[in-house]
Formats: sequence, C-alpha cells, structure tokens
Amino acid sequence: MDTPYAICTVGDIRNRRSKGFHLLRRDSDGSEKPWHILVVRWDRKLYGYVNRCPHQGVNLDWEAGQFLDPNGTHLICGKHGARFEVTTGACVEGPCLNAGLEPVRLSVVDGDICVKGVELVEDETSDQSAA
Repeated sequence: MDTPYAICTVGDIRNRRSKGFHLLRRDSDGSEKPWHILVVRWDRKLYGYVNRCPHQGVNLDWEAGQFLDPNGTHLICGKHGARFEVTTGACVEGPCLNAGLEPVRLSVVDGDICVKGVELVEDETSDQSAA
C-alpha cells in the first residue's frame, strides 16, 4: 500500500497556502469511502492532513477550500475556531486543545504531490480536487 497517488503538482499550491482534495479511498474490506484531505505548502515542505476537526468530526474549511486563518499562520476549524499548527497538526487553541489532526503521508514524485499509505479509487473522468 505504498503506491504513491498523484493528486496535483507542487506548483498547484502556492507557498504558505493550502488546497483541499475530495478523494475516494478503498478500505481493507474493499468498500469505497470518501476521503477529504488538505495539503499545505509551507516554504520548502508539504504537510497533509485529513480534513476533519478532532472536536466533532466536521470539515475544517471555513469557506470551500479555505483552511488557513486570516493571518495565514494556522489551520483553523471554520465551525469552532480551533487553531492547529501547520507543521504538526496539533491543536493549540479551541475546544480540542491538545488533540491533533490526522496526518496524511505525502511524497513528491517528478514534481507531483502524491499521497501514500492508502489505496485510492482512481476515476479518470472526474476532477477530484476542490478549488
């Protein structure tokens, strides 16, 4: 399950910005489940997290595809205002203090950002990313 799945190019995410993706993951029992993730490009590093607040399991986006606070320094839950460190996913403020976002394994292959450690259902006919 270490097959890398390309989701976009590094250039698709500007520095100190984020992007959300709506993917379809195949679980170990063969079932297909939606898998919403986000990727943050922070200087020369990439950070990936499941798009789910540990407080009540809601998506983080405060507006479609918007994950960073107005200062652009923390990830933020749009429903409860919890703030998370970009580099660790740890909650540093809000109702889920000391909890953290679920990390997503990423790699870069030939300029493409890839997810690893999961099996994705690939659909060549639809755009799976969210703007």
